Amino acid sequence: DNNKVAQDNMTAAMKNVEPVDKKFEAFGWHVFRINGHDVGTIIDTLAAAKKTSGKPVVIVADTVKGKGVSYMEGKPDWHGKAPNDEQFKKAIEELEKG
Repeated sequence: DNNKVAQDNMTAAMKNVEPVDKKFEAFGWHVFRINGHDVGTIIDTLAAAKKTSGKPVVIVADTVKGKGVSYMEGKPDWHGKAPNDEQFKKAIEELEKG
């Protein structure tokens, strides 16, 4: 899960790991880089990964932390934090509209 958010900051501000896919490739891994929000792509990639042999496989799933929830999306403050009842209700409403 490459959501670019660490515990209390954006990963690029702390230690930029990009291009993470190229780093795995440099060590001989077979890399699949996908949209981690696309379920069809995830399923297809898992199937392709199972067929890959001869080297380790990594799937880098690019995602957005809190995707679809206006007050959470891409915000490090929500890493490991649960919403209160009011925030939860708003999040569910936004996700149902999405």
